[in-house]
Amino acid sequence: MPCMRAMLSGLSGMRRQASHVAVFALIACACLPAAQAFDAGGQALPAQGTLETAFTPGDDIEGLLTDAVDKARRQVLVQAYILTSKPLTKSLIAARKRGVDVRVLVDAGQLNKLGHERIAAMLASGVTVREETKYKSAHNKVIVIDAAGADATVITGSYNFTWSAQNKNAENILIARKNPPLAAKYVANWTRHFEDAEAYRADR
Repeated sequence: MPCMRAMLSGLSGMRRQASHVAVFALIACACLPAAQAFDAGGQALPAQGTLETAFTPGDDIEGLLTDAVDKARRQVLVQAYILTSKPLTKSLIAARKRGVDVRVLVDAGQLNKLGHERIAAMLASGVTVREETKYKSAHNKVIVIDAAGADATVITGSYNFTWSAQNKNAENILIARKNPPLAAKYVANWTRHFEDAEAYRADR
């Protein structure tokens, strides 16, 4: 397709920079009417909004996550396999303190001493935390921000919310902004998991 070839040609000609973050404006690819994103149920969603990618080593994924949470106005929903990142925890707590509805799901089987400490701090600030116990691994790594608004954002990828993911591992994330239909799909899945999850227990 001419539009895709032109876009790829332009990308290949860009100079490599220290941050390997690439931002793609999906709206700019309106010449690709077949471009669609598919949900797990097989229903197609029209491409819209923007996509931003980031990778470790090389990119400050933790900074991208905290920046996104810091901009939340109404709600932040988190699905975490492991959540021990101090900067992200601080951003979630700060969001709750400024009136944002913050809710977190964690894999009960992955909670270590540091994870319990992070959860205790979040609970003390009013963040809702529940544990997923139904699965061998609740392996989702998802953050959904302000899903009901025009700036709805979904963040997902291989990146666990840990120091190691930023500083030792090879990871990736994808940030989809301004895509309420996509966010709604993720919220529906998050809600299903939330309803199946159990109240957090420090002694688990």
